[in-house]
Amino acid sequence: MPSSTTKPPRIAVLADSDTRWKWGALTANRIAPGPSMEAASREDTQPRPALSGFLLRGRATPTARQLEEVGVRAESLREVTAVEFLRAMAEESYDIVVLALVGGGVQAMLHGLGRVWEGREKRPVVVTGYVGVVYEKLADGLLLRHGADLVLANSRQDAERFRAVYEGVGADASAVTEVALPFLGGDAYTGEHDPSAKQGRRPYTVVFAAQPSVPDNRRDRTYLLERLVRHARLHPEREVLLKLRSKPGEHTTHIEELPYQKLVQRLGPPSNFRMVYGNMGEVLDRTDLLVTISSTAALESLHRRVPTVVLTDLGVREVLGNHHFIGSGCLASWDQLDDGHRPVPDEEWVGAQGVVADGSYAHAFDTARERITKLLDRPGGLPPLAPYYTPATAPGYLPGILARHHLGPDGTPLPGAPAADREPGPVRQIVRRAARGAYRHGVQRVAPVIRRMGEL
Repeated sequence: MPSSTTKPPRIAVLADSDTRWKWGALTANRIAPGPSMEAASREDTQPRPALSGFLLRGRATPTARQLEEVGVRAESLREVTAVEFLRAMAEESYDIVVLALVGGGVQAMLHGLGRVWEGREKRPVVVTGYVGVVYEKLADGLLLRHGADLVLANSRQDAERFRAVYEGVGADASAVTEVALPFLGGDAYTGEHDPSAKQGRRPYTVVFAAQPSVPDNRRDRTYLLERLVRHARLHPEREVLLKLRSKPGEHTTHIEELPYQKLVQRLGPPSNFRMVYGNMGEVLDRTDLLVTISSTAALESLHRRVPTVVLTDLGVREVLGNHHFIGSGCLASWDQLDDGHRPVPDEEWVGAQGVVADGSYAHAFDTARERITKLLDRPGGLPPLAPYYTPATAPGYLPGILARHHLGPDGTPLPGAPAADREPGPVRQIVRRAARGAYRHGVQRVAPVIRRMGEL
């Protein structure tokens, strides 16, 4: 798509969970060739990208409620297998493909797309990245994403780390492109909420942003809930909210085996304690203090200058992810919060995370947009996709990754791959839904019981 045209770019987004759909769709809108976000906001005539959504079928495929909560709209949205997505990419024409998947999914799609686009004169630009804070499996996740035309880094710090990993294994690091989290924004916190909840004013609001998988055991989760409820009792003038990502039975990016909704029933919380769902940005609109273990919500909160606390009660540990916030000035305990502590973030640390609310965020995606425009205008089209992992460099690792998505070592669909040659009939669709429901039940209900029995 030449940069001079006014035709909106066609973008396909493949996502495997509600969170990654949010990241992928918002990223697609921000990296579409055209003026910067700031300029686009002044130009109502600027064409919006034509967005096609694909949801990869699996345990975390988002429900209609989750998609509605994300609030990102697409011209079309359909659930697909990996093979069905590859078939669509072979048959349909796009300018950009955004892979919003776990690392293994990205690697499989890179090899599959390389196969279906083989010999094509022009192919789309392929973009991938991370949903939020990268605090574990850095090398593994990055090398599985290598081969995309752009590997987006959400901050200057991440961009430096990503390049170091690629260069350290002798892989091309030119795809690493610094951007920012695409869902930052909203009005900056002004401190206008009244802690004493005077008449006509909203009460001082404390929000605990829960995470589906951190912590991962009943004892620690119960402890956090008890402290949250205790804070509500100690401060009856405050509104204390437990912000939840999913309802029981729903899955998100991570499996939640011990839903807070069930644990809180035994605690008898006071009337100023409530559980809430919905878009995080809307919750932050009324937040005076954001508390979490290590959620990306902390970065959203810091971007808006909302006082933010990353809890140390369970330790500062890699397994919790709160080690990422060392140096942020946000680490504190519930005891400190109960006594009225309000953290002051370290400006240098916050700036390195790409979440500063100083006006620069409006241009955070300019470099990515410019790179994509140049790639689309490249004479003769783009070269074939070239992931670091190949049957020659990782013969004991790559075939298993591809096989999980019903692809052979060369990226072609394996015999008997689901829906590789036809659309499923009504009976097959019913069986598929039943099987998926049984799988989710097994993951969320049966597997935890078996694990607990194994620990006896």
